[in-house]
Amino acid sequence: MGSKDQGGAASSGGGGGGGFFYSIAAGVRSWGTAVHKSVNGLLGYEGLQVINPDGGTEDAEAEALRGRWKQEDRDSYWKMMHKYIGSDVTSLVTLPVIIFEPMTMLQKMAELMEYCELLDKADECEDPYMRMVYASTWAVSVYFAYQRTWKPFNPILGETYEMVNHQGITFIAEQVSHHPPMGAAHCENEHFTYDITSKLKTKFLGNSVEVYPLGRTRVTLKKSGVMLELVPPLTKVNNLIFGRTWVDSLGEMVMTNLTTGDKVVLLFQPCGWFGAGRYEVDGYVYNAAEEPKIMISGKWNQFMSCQPCDQEGEPLPGTELKEIWRVAPTPPNDKYQYTYFAHKINSFDTAPKKLLASDSRLRPDRYALEKGDMSKSGSEKSRLEEQQRAEKRTREAKEEQFTPRWFNRTDEIAPTPWGELEVYEYNGKYTEHRAAIDSSSVADDTDVTSMEFNPWQYSSSSSQ
Repeated sequence: MGSKDQGGAASSGGGGGGGFFYSIAAGVRSWGTAVHKSVNGLLGYEGLQVINPDGGTEDAEAEALRGRWKQEDRDSYWKMMHKYIGSDVTSLVTLPVIIFEPMTMLQKMAELMEYCELLDKADECEDPYMRMVYASTWAVSVYFAYQRTWKPFNPILGETYEMVNHQGITFIAEQVSHHPPMGAAHCENEHFTYDITSKLKTKFLGNSVEVYPLGRTRVTLKKSGVMLELVPPLTKVNNLIFGRTWVDSLGEMVMTNLTTGDKVVLLFQPCGWFGAGRYEVDGYVYNAAEEPKIMISGKWNQFMSCQPCDQEGEPLPGTELKEIWRVAPTPPNDKYQYTYFAHKINSFDTAPKKLLASDSRLRPDRYALEKGDMSKSGSEKSRLEEQQRAEKRTREAKEEQFTPRWFNRTDEIAPTPWGELEVYEYNGKYTEHRAAIDSSSVADDTDVTSMEFNPWQYSSSSSQ
């Protein structure tokens, strides 16, 4: 287990992970701080670091030459990207579809709802500390899906994503800003409401990128009325150019009950030598007096468990470790390592009646990639990006501002561990929109698969 002191995990949160690394440095290879030998064919990639999460010295050089890139693609990518080392590359560069998955960031935001029954249990739970166990385990559960190594598409300004037919929820997300890229989402069912403003911040390190989840996530449990706020850990994507790409999440996750002062602090262990500690999560539920009440442990890619503890953080006599969550079975040999739920997110089976024409499912570049047509996906992606630039020019010429449809920008500036955040709030109009559609007796004969993607502000057609 981690430190029983709430602050004890903080010093572990900023490291770059461990694993066995192979450093490409001016034509030499380096394991740790010692062995140096000449390496042929890698000049021009000085200073890049390949991290093998399995930690074997005997295959480090072989690991450096693995990965999804062909040499000519790798060289072209590096020529474009090397000047951005140390920069936030969230929206600086146009990336090739070879590294993309057929999903947008708005859809990826919805993946947090796969195990939302844990929030239902939190709402039904009378014990305030077990309530925090269920809610924080829900927050951990999405990291199994987040370990995928493919990049989602950046949403077009005004793009939306809707989802129904899962655990009684209604989910709506909208891209509310293009520079900087920001999305907002609202979800609810009979047990909870969920609201997020998301603004990713990155730091490109050459063969890796750190992703900082600069955002604000709040959940309100309807039965008790308590409001929970979540601060997730950072994520690091390793081996972007050389080696097999892999993802590690490391540092503290903090969930605070803003109503009572109770708190959960979980430490995501960084991957160490020979994979030691990889996936491991441990921590405690604390009461408002900062006394540990329940210990939580597990692996974010497998399961999470809990056990009552004393004020020293030790298990209470006569109690047992109780499993709270276990990852669901996944499709075998899936090209993008999708879960069954990820496939549902792309499916029209989870789309509501009279789907908005701005929905991510309808993006032609995303759909082409889903069907395996990478060439068409790339050309459609370029076309959409150019149309978005044309919209911006029109907006500036008209001296107009983009106004989100389902969310309002507030005057609130929220502090986060990685910078300040402009907060957007749900305006309730989508609830009214859906209620009007659901109460209508007019039949909807639209073939949604043939709808044209239309998030545009100035196009002649409407996304009503």
